[in-house]
Amino acid sequence: MSSSNVERIKQRLDIVDVIGSYVKLDKAGRNYKAKSPFTNEKTPSFYVSPERQLFYCFSSNKGGDIFTFVEEMEGVDFRGAMKILAERAGIILEYEDPKKMDERDRLYKLMELAKEFYQSNLNEESIDYLKGRGITEKTIKEWSLGYSPNDWRVLKEYLLSKKIPETLIKKAGLIKETGYDTFRDRITFPIFDASGRVVAFSGRILHPNDKAPKYLNSPDTLLFKKSDILYGLHKAKTSIRRKDYSVLVEGQMDLVLSHQAGIDNTIASSGTAITESHIRRIKQLSNRIIISFDSDEAGFKAANRTAKLGLSSGMEVKVVVLPDGKDPADLINESIDKWRDALKNSRHIIDFYIDKLLEKVKDKRNLAKEISKNVLPYISWLSSDIEKSHFVARIVKETGFREDAIWEDLKKIEHQKEPEKESESHLSKESPEERISAIYHWQNSLKDPLIDIKDFEKGLKEAGGEELLERIKKRSAQEFNKVLFEIEKYYGTKDILKKDLVELFKNLKIHILSKKKEELKPLIQKEDEGAIKEFDKLSREIIQLKEQK
Repeated sequence: MSSSNVERIKQRLDIVDVIGSYVKLDKAGRNYKAKSPFTNEKTPSFYVSPERQLFYCFSSNKGGDIFTFVEEMEGVDFRGAMKILAERAGIILEYEDPKKMDERDRLYKLMELAKEFYQSNLNEESIDYLKGRGITEKTIKEWSLGYSPNDWRVLKEYLLSKKIPETLIKKAGLIKETGYDTFRDRITFPIFDASGRVVAFSGRILHPNDKAPKYLNSPDTLLFKKSDILYGLHKAKTSIRRKDYSVLVEGQMDLVLSHQAGIDNTIASSGTAITESHIRRIKQLSNRIIISFDSDEAGFKAANRTAKLGLSSGMEVKVVVLPDGKDPADLINESIDKWRDALKNSRHIIDFYIDKLLEKVKDKRNLAKEISKNVLPYISWLSSDIEKSHFVARIVKETGFREDAIWEDLKKIEHQKEPEKESESHLSKESPEERISAIYHWQNSLKDPLIDIKDFEKGLKEAGGEELLERIKKRSAQEFNKVLFEIEKYYGTKDILKKDLVELFKNLKIHILSKKKEELKPLIQKEDEGAIKEFDKLSREIIQLKEQK
């Protein structure tokens, strides 16, 4: 992909606009600040510089430009971030010579070929099956659904005919170590990354048998990590941001039918366990989530795990209560309005668990144990004391248990969250040369510098000669990203900066002289008279500098 793509995108897009579409930014002097989108912090430590077009997050130690930010937020690689930003900028990307493609590029191309192959193999029986499940032809095309024939090597042979090496087909997870196709006799659902590139497949068996699982997912590959990717996120992310909540379902059928029904902020776990990485990705889009899993025991456990992860990250978690034996796909096919009503009537996860226990456990003593074990941990994760009081009051009202006893039990529950650490300044840890270099690049990036740049350069020459100045000039501002934001926060006024520069230049001279002394030590050990004299001279100069006020 041409390097000119990067420059064209940067010319079209401003970092404040890009990041501001993900998080709420507030003006802070020359910069903007916000609560970190990467951690669950209370005090803003995330800074954006419109002048340098860079960001830095002190709570997670992440920083960079618009590409770095989109990579982190969307969970994609550099090329994925470029694709997302190019679409936003209205730019058609220029591609390099295919011979220069790396392995990831070849894998993306291979997965696209496999998707097209499966689509071309949709036959009358597989289409009838999908239509029988309520999926329209339009939806089949929109989601690129396909069919993998009931053949051991049909995909492999097709890809080999396209000059794709067998080793690469294995790395993509499309064939097994035995050489047989991974997916056979299955409806195929391509799994896309956040930028809309195919990275894996999920297959639903068309003719069920006792030997094959109902659903089968691609193995983890260079492109696909099931602990990171959510099915449908590439299509749902805009709606999640707009509606400010997500709907999490379990399977592909549930998701596709939910989108078809107009609930386009739906995402799916693809039958895998929800992870912290999944929750972090969802929370970056919205702090509110409605979870809907099957009403069986496995579904209950999945909802339980998701709720724990969601609440512990500070999200508002609600749950959809479906009729016994029904999943979202069943309900949608029965009536779209019933699915909409179910979502509308979703309840906070803690209310859901309280009601479940009140219905299931009749013995008072056992009920107390169950509430302490299964409800209070969730209440403990709530950040609002008012919310905690609300749920404690509800337990008291419904059970008659003493309120002080509930609060005592609540206090005993150990929080697994680590206390938030305050962002600390790293200025004192930088060498004098690093700090002065950062200040030099900071002032050079400003339209109206706080100090005279020519005087600054003169001071650098006096301290370390022309060589030092040229060395500092050759470095880029991005090398000092973290220090630059610290410096901007620290030096609020011209007077403070000018006063500190006097001390910094003095420390820089001492630093340079001390390094020269270190370089002389091997010669002194050989009793070189010239080296000894020079060492003594440098020592006197350092003492004189230290005595200066």
